[in-house]
Amino acid sequence: MNKIRKFVARRRRGRLNMPLTRIISLSFGGFVALSLSLVLFLSVKANYNNTFSLLNDKAILITQSMERQLREHFQSVQSAVVDLKPFFETGTLRVDDPDSGLDRLTVAMATNSRINVLVVTDLNGDNFGVFKAPSGRLWPFKSQIPAGGRETYKLPKLTAQSGPTWGRLLHNDVGQFAHISVPLVVDGRMIGTLTAASSLTALGESIQSMDEGEDSTVFIIANGDEVVVHSDMSVFQTGNVPQVELPSDRNILGDPVLAAFGEEEQLEAFKRAADLGIRVSRVETANDDFIVMRVVIPGYSDEPWVIGQYFRGVSMSREVRRLMGSAAVGLGALLIAVLVAIWMGRRVARPLRNLARQSERVGSLALDDVEPLPRSRVAELDQVALAFNSMVDGLRAMNLYVPRSLFSKLMRLGGQQAAEAREAELTILFTDIVGFTALSEGLSATETASYLNRHFSILVQAVEQEGGTVDKFIGDGMLAFWGAPDARPDNAAAAVRAARRIAEVLKRENDEAEMRGERRIQMRMGIHTGMAVVGNVGALDRWNYTVVGDTVNVTERLQTLGREVGAGEEVVILASADTVARLPEQIVRESAGEFSLRGRSQALEVWKLDPFAVGMPADYGISPTAAE
Repeated sequence: MNKIRKFVARRRRGRLNMPLTRIISLSFGGFVALSLSLVLFLSVKANYNNTFSLLNDKAILITQSMERQLREHFQSVQSAVVDLKPFFETGTLRVDDPDSGLDRLTVAMATNSRINVLVVTDLNGDNFGVFKAPSGRLWPFKSQIPAGGRETYKLPKLTAQSGPTWGRLLHNDVGQFAHISVPLVVDGRMIGTLTAASSLTALGESIQSMDEGEDSTVFIIANGDEVVVHSDMSVFQTGNVPQVELPSDRNILGDPVLAAFGEEEQLEAFKRAADLGIRVSRVETANDDFIVMRVVIPGYSDEPWVIGQYFRGVSMSREVRRLMGSAAVGLGALLIAVLVAIWMGRRVARPLRNLARQSERVGSLALDDVEPLPRSRVAELDQVALAFNSMVDGLRAMNLYVPRSLFSKLMRLGGQQAAEAREAELTILFTDIVGFTALSEGLSATETASYLNRHFSILVQAVEQEGGTVDKFIGDGMLAFWGAPDARPDNAAAAVRAARRIAEVLKRENDEAEMRGERRIQMRMGIHTGMAVVGNVGALDRWNYTVVGDTVNVTERLQTLGREVGAGEEVVILASADTVARLPEQIVRESAGEFSLRGRSQALEVWKLDPFAVGMPADYGISPTAAE
């Protein structure tokens, strides 16, 4: 009876929470039972196909590896001419002055092992460049290219608007060469051509290394039907021997498999390979049949390249035909599984996705952007939503009293361990508004609070933009420091940049206030660098992450000294010699002399910094991003 009453009570409240475990066990239990039955049935029929599937995957991997090798090889050649092109077009190098360009071309050749010829040709046909001999030696030349570099390239017809253009594959006594040209353009007029040629020797050796043995052959075809790389040039798999040396037309080479291209039977079952741009086909010869996998690669000649491999496939071709029957059943099961998985996944994951999205905002402390999680009919999800919403409310309340930037730094540096009190070298900034007591006499309490809040927002923004930490507000003043919790090498320069940011904003605010007929505000700032204790200070449940020590006292005395040193000035920034010693020389400063400060037995050398010197604050020292 008690269970019935509870059930009715939940129904009356309009909420019937169902446990997540029950949803998963009922839904996925039936789904897994059905899936395993289908998998068992399909596995019996598909066992004979496992070997073929593995070989198919392996062939695809090799084909893609070959393609990647070819693209990486030629992309580095193309990048070389594209990177050199601006030097000629901006006048750094000249087409009509070989001496200005040979050193640069030689460096480009020395740093790119895939380029064999790099040549600049003007509109009259005169040229100069660098040739790499088979021994690896670099030969700069003017007008006359060395013998081994001839017939390595042929200038294409280019215009000023032409992009990088690959020419037809050429070969000479040294080897085979691919070449690319770019127009050199000045003021919209073409003044010459920059060409790079690359030997296929290294590329061919890299491709041939992927040949897995006597049952596999890799090849590259270019210039239409010209075989330029073949891994079985001693004896073909069919037993035939090559009739000519490479490069050779595929119909003359003597390989019956390559000669049958265009007449072979395409295997439609290899849809996954076809989606990757790989053509899979079956070629029958007099002695055997072969499975051929090849891919067309455009862009590196005036005609596309073809790279691929073939292997014996008598048993494999039979399995391809048998595959068709089981493929339909497997496809149907896959479709059902996907539809059910999508439906279940959306139902279960929708609230979890929302939780992850809001949690990410909490993790980045963007608490104002966090949206409350809605209630759920699933008991566990409903409890999570309630707990999460309560946590966010608590964090928002805490965030009013703990600076967000300080919290982020402490979390990034290790939380409690990073907040433990320690001694560190810090640069401290102390600010104060001159005559604020007299100013506030004409303001109400609300107006005074509003004015201070606006003023403090300016100070906080300047400090946080330079990676500093705001310690506290004291009356109308602020205490901030650099060097903790995260150490940084430019804490003195960062503090000065922050002070200058404050000065610039104050001047802008004063100019606007003067236009409204209001009085201008003056500020004093003190900056000092030294050792201080920083970290959690307090007792029981009342702790503050703060800084204490003589360095803090000296900074406050420097700010107070501004009454004497900079009386009447709009902004006074006084820094100790310890701070100035750590600043870049370009920061404008002048010595204010030595002063005896209250609480110190020795005189302190004080410097006066120009708050409005030419240049942006970030120009001085290391930027906050770099420092972090």
